[in-house]
Amino acid sequence: MLTRRHLLAALPASLILAPAALHAARVNDDGLHVQDWFLDSFLDLKQDIEEAAAKGKRVALSFEQRGCIFCTEMHEKHLADPAISGYIRQHFEMIQLNLFGAREVTDLDGRALPEKDMARRWAVSATPTILFLPDKPVKGSAKDVASARMRGLLPPPAFLAMFKFVAERAYEKMEFPAYLAQHRIDAAKAAATPSN
Repeated sequence: MLTRRHLLAALPASLILAPAALHAARVNDDGLHVQDWFLDSFLDLKQDIEEAAAKGKRVALSFEQRGCIFCTEMHEKHLADPAISGYIRQHFEMIQLNLFGAREVTDLDGRALPEKDMARRWAVSATPTILFLPDKPVKGSAKDVASARMRGLLPPPAFLAMFKFVAERAYEKMEFPAYLAQHRIDAAKAAATPSN
């Protein structure tokens, strides 16, 4: 008798793993995992903010480096989750920067430096670090005017919550830990509320 188990065993692994492959990150020449939906930018932050705003989006800068296990996890787990990547794609333009890279980045104050020097200027020393830029260009360095900063990799629910925290402009009213606590309470209330 042919069972479901027999059919699954007969399928090539590529067919079984196909959904995961749809969201798989590729590795670029610098050894960084990248998503095909990341913004390929001229790295002029003022221009990037203006173009994102015209689409109703914000800019998030993701500093990464070759060999970073947490960067790999971010791409293979967090960004492979359609709920997370879908939300980010809807509300943000993601720009990837290399912690040790040489591409020239122009800060909001007009200063242009290689990625690695801009990382130092913005006090980025660990990866991944995501800087969330303001919704419209302002004078100053991105370090000083960023709406929020994610240092290191958060668990998937908190990772998504950070993007929601910025998209909802909750940073204007509270700190991120308070936002997390508030949403845990709301989730608990929703779970305790009987449905009709």
